Amino acid sequence: MQSDTIAALSSGALPSGVAVVRVSGPEARGVMEAVAGSVAPDRRASLRRLRDAAGGTIDRGIAIFFGGPETVTGEDIAEFHVHGGRAVVAALLEAVTARAGVRLAEAGEFTRRAFENGRIDLTEAEGLADLIAAETEGQRRAAVAQAGGALRAIYEGWMTRLTEIRARLEASFDFADEGDVGADIGSDARSAVGALVAAMRAHLARADQGEILRSGYKVAIVGAPNAGKSSLLNALVDREVAIVTEVPGTTRDVIEATLNIGGIPVRFSDTAGIRETADQVEAIGIERARAVMEAADLVLALVDPHSSGHGPLARITDILSHVKHPMMLAADAAMEDIAKGTSKGRRKILTIRTKIDRPAPKGIGAMFGGEWTNFRFDFSVSAKTGQGLPDLVARIGELARDAAGGVEAGIPLRTRQRELIADTVRILEGFLEAEDAPAEIGAETLRRASNRLGALTGQVGVEDLLDVIFSEFCIGK
Repeated sequence: MQSDTIAALSSGALPSGVAVVRVSGPEARGVMEAVAGSVAPDRRASLRRLRDAAGGTIDRGIAIFFGGPETVTGEDIAEFHVHGGRAVVAALLEAVTARAGVRLAEAGEFTRRAFENGRIDLTEAEGLADLIAAETEGQRRAAVAQAGGALRAIYEGWMTRLTEIRARLEASFDFADEGDVGADIGSDARSAVGALVAAMRAHLARADQGEILRSGYKVAIVGAPNAGKSSLLNALVDREVAIVTEVPGTTRDVIEATLNIGGIPVRFSDTAGIRETADQVEAIGIERARAVMEAADLVLALVDPHSSGHGPLARITDILSHVKHPMMLAADAAMEDIAKGTSKGRRKILTIRTKIDRPAPKGIGAMFGGEWTNFRFDFSVSAKTGQGLPDLVARIGELARDAAGGVEAGIPLRTRQRELIADTVRILEGFLEAEDAPAEIGAETLRRASNRLGALTGQVGVEDLLDVIFSEFCIGK
């Protein structure tokens, strides 16, 4: 398929003011001659009458020819800029593909050719896919850095260091009788590998930041039935995404909505009210709520003082007792922290009193020994009037930005990247632990590590992943 010439609409959806049709491959020059009359001067825009196979005029537009291999795909490219009507583009594509050896491109095929022709590496290709999908400023900046080669520079630097270590180690048994090959090469190799492992671990430590930038900062909205969870979600996103009724247990499944807060995607999950229930469907929803809490970066624990039950601390304790949140303190310390109304430490819980637009029930403070009066919620809000919501959103934004660590170049954004780096670290740690292993075994271990590193940039062992990766692109990219 690499020998085919491919063509596609490479601009936005039609109709549009201008449409760009791109042709890449060995027949690009012939297509330019057939459609535009002659090949335009290399990399210079030329106004032409564009013709179909019968010589009829399709449109008057701009023709540009880019001679390979110094092009985005590494091949000859012909571009036609025409008016963005559906009929115009359809006629132009029909004229282009009428030439033998020219066909319509598949999704991501232009970028895949750029990769296969060495114009970009796999991390840059993934960065382009993330750039196209970016919805927030943080996502855009991170994707631009990756598409520009930020990760490639890091990983190729690691590969260079590992190659040098391998070369010196292999020299110790290939040329052991040479005077310039030191006897302590094994010790030097382990020292160098140790430094490389430290750099990789530091890189992996930032992987959670990349996951947040790419997939979003996960916020779980939890509480008892009718605590105001769905109302809060609707108020935060300013539209009705969740059904709100006075009937307890209305929410049976997890409902998600994403907000762009300070350039970070924040993914809110409205969950089923947590309580004991004999309803099988509601029980499934509650189990999913627990799973969402487990995976969340932040838990919003909602309490409605108007509902029957225990005091605020007891209600929050009951909610959180259903899950061992990975970013909490120990349970007792977490409860003590909550009782004090503080937000310090590793705790990622915000306690929220809801429905403050309604007057508090009479005698509620005395009923719980003054607990409602003395308890310090992190926030008190009204989904109905909006009171307290700006401060809550601002705090969530601060936590999201802290978790994302700022948008810096060189953050691993994808699970594939993180897993390959972790694999490489494990292999190199095996090398460090096997101090008494022969040099030949050590060299083989380093070769395996090189193969995992090579898969990061696409140098080795990624053929089975290419269809998956490039299918993320739209046709024409």
